[in-house]
Amino acid sequence: MYRTKTCGELRLSDKGKTVTLAGWVQRSRKMGGMTFIDLRDRYGITQLVFNEETDSDLCAKANKLGREYCVQVTGCVSERESKNPKMPTGDIEIIASELRILSESVTPPFTIEDKTDGGDELRMKYRYLDLRRSVVRKNLELRHKMTIAIRNFLDSKDFIEVETPILIGSTPEGARDFVVPSRMNPGQFYALPQSPQTLKQLLMVSGFDRYFQIAKCFRDEDLRADRQPEFTQIDCEMSFVDQEDVISLFEEMCRQLFKDILHVELPAKLQQMPWHEAMRRFGSDKPDLRFGMEFVELMDVLKTGSFPVFDQAAYIGGICVPGCASYTRKQLDQLTDFVKRPQVGAKGLVYVKYNADGTIKSSVDKFYGQETLLALKEKMGAKDGDLVLILSGDNANKTRVQLCTLRLEMGDRLGLRDKNKFECLWIVDFPLFEWSDEEQRLMATHHPFTMPNPDDIPLLDEHPEQVRAKAYDFVCNGIEVGGGSLRIHDGKLQAKMFDILGFTPERAMAQFGFLINAFKYGAPPHAGLAFGLDRFVSIFAGLDSIRDCIAFPKNNSGRDVMLDAPSELDPKQLQELQIKIDVNQENSEN
Repeated sequence: MYRTKTCGELRLSDKGKTVTLAGWVQRSRKMGGMTFIDLRDRYGITQLVFNEETDSDLCAKANKLGREYCVQVTGCVSERESKNPKMPTGDIEIIASELRILSESVTPPFTIEDKTDGGDELRMKYRYLDLRRSVVRKNLELRHKMTIAIRNFLDSKDFIEVETPILIGSTPEGARDFVVPSRMNPGQFYALPQSPQTLKQLLMVSGFDRYFQIAKCFRDEDLRADRQPEFTQIDCEMSFVDQEDVISLFEEMCRQLFKDILHVELPAKLQQMPWHEAMRRFGSDKPDLRFGMEFVELMDVLKTGSFPVFDQAAYIGGICVPGCASYTRKQLDQLTDFVKRPQVGAKGLVYVKYNADGTIKSSVDKFYGQETLLALKEKMGAKDGDLVLILSGDNANKTRVQLCTLRLEMGDRLGLRDKNKFECLWIVDFPLFEWSDEEQRLMATHHPFTMPNPDDIPLLDEHPEQVRAKAYDFVCNGIEVGGGSLRIHDGKLQAKMFDILGFTPERAMAQFGFLINAFKYGAPPHAGLAFGLDRFVSIFAGLDSIRDCIAFPKNNSGRDVMLDAPSELDPKQLQELQIKIDVNQENSEN
């Protein structure tokens, strides 16, 4: 055998045993006639000892080992004189008697340690080395543990795991598809699934009343820290349920995950906040409830005819930042510059400092008297020592979003967004439609199969923008972890939805005919939900990005720098696919 024990399991109780270990050289240290080597595998690190006095040849062989050599060592477990309490194996060491080099290694491009000297791009290029680091490995172990727990929970609730196809038809109504040419059907293309949405609905028509899948999904969209071109969903669908049934079951799943894996107790019942309330109070449909600073609308207090910027605004809102009246002019100027960034888009920032001594200092002192500023203090619920920050604009929703960004920035600056604290809730009553400036038409907020709130169905003809959806999102610490909806199972209602979305009957049939036809055969009431597994794991791991809980992620440009993908195809492949690459005009001129 290559090993009888791993590098993480030996303890003082194993003293005197002869064992064989295999792994990688983490580091080596030579002290006089002794050589100490830290041997690492997936399970931990064990110190090896080579003594020049007892076996000079073996010690000389050990001295030639470089970092990341893969070796096999046999020796006797001994108690360490200088123990290391920071290591699980820190009470013991192996007095080596045999050493076999399994594979040599060139010097790695960065140190294989928790605090590495490698940058993101370098680590992504050599991801197979990065995965040797314990901090990255632990993220994948956590992902495995969560996946097993989720599968076991859903299995206990009578869900059946079904794999749906990866090569499907294109659905351009949502995000951009990744498309795959078909050699056997020239000029035609598959698409990689953005989600198994229509397929899992067909499973409900088929009578599989509880389905789930740990599903790979693909979206060709701009990337950010919590987004990758390919990602993994915990995809679920249920028949003969209403919204509360779905929320209750998956709230139970989340509660069990938090308890079993993080030893965190979620409340017995999570808050359900309507979308309009979330936007009014926090300017976001994924509010971070770990801290306060709720929005206060100030139109009645500050629209006095004194300050033209506020007098002409469609919305004036503020947040109260506790204990920050001591902010300097430099700090306030930095905040002003922050909200003026293109990513935020505000034109400026107004502040009011309610100093600890009872005095008031504001950037709009010349426009408002003490009486108005005291009325503002009462409206905001501010105390002496607090700082009030105010934004205004001619578009209420846009200004609330800007104020949300400022609120989160202050939460970060004050250390209020503790990654070891968890605040979860459901957002419900989303708008069924949203207006697209690019398309100049109403678009489905979630997807075209979302059930409208039955109370709002009469509004579909005249005021579709006012219709609420029977949809729900699970939010944790300001991150949308999952979401779903009740589905339309009535053909006439589905046809009306397509009509509002600008689909002709012909286009609807061409794109979704398989689903429309299936619904003619007794479609049951059904609903579903999908969690983003990558996001869920990143929250549990306390990560700022999902990349480190994915084994082989893409970079911010959507490239796999390790595999150098995407890449150009061989001309022979293009010929087989009957595809011609049309270079742009600039390249043609060159």
